[in-house]
Amino acid sequence: MPTVYSIDGVVPVVEPTAFVHATAVLIGDVIVGAGCYIGPGAALRGDFGQIVIGRGSSIQDNTTIHSFAGGRVLIGEDCGLGHGAVLHGCTLGDGALVGMNAVVMDGATIGAESIVAALAFVRAGLDIPPRSLVAGVPGKIIRALKPQEIAWKKSGTRDYHRLAARSLASLRAVEALTAPEREGVRIAVEGSKPLYVEKQAAGG
Repeated sequence: MPTVYSIDGVVPVVEPTAFVHATAVLIGDVIVGAGCYIGPGAALRGDFGQIVIGRGSSIQDNTTIHSFAGGRVLIGEDCGLGHGAVLHGCTLGDGALVGMNAVVMDGATIGAESIVAALAFVRAGLDIPPRSLVAGVPGKIIRALKPQEIAWKKSGTRDYHRLAARSLASLRAVEALTAPEREGVRIAVEGSKPLYVEKQAAGG
């Protein structure tokens, strides 16, 4: 079970088909939708404002979500937050992706199916149109996304839909083995590849 705290009598809400890792922390006014994946070390602090995570979104390891007093973080359906991302008082449209260690600040809006590149800093109040690629510090719109990039994002979303289901079905705390029980790769699952690999395979 994750670490879940009420504050001022407000209790987080987790839809039963969502997976929340035991080391994640949920505080106060947090609502996690159906089929979501909340990874190890994620901190969702609804102690100043509300956090709403739409159906099928993935919040990966060590992500932090928070806001100022009276603020709100709205994450649409099928969004993805990469490892170590920070969201503060912002809005993500359906299908948006925020890359690893990227930061999205208060009042910013990331349009549907946009991608915020790893390590980008999206300043407060910035409005990103749908299907845009944002990168840099400060974050700037680089260009419109290509169809291949949008398809890649959707493939990654499906990977995390499956991971949420796999985790609910089979993730258990156990004692470590002292040696592998067999040689070679021990978990074999189908899934998306890094975008640069898929572009190379497609000849571009």
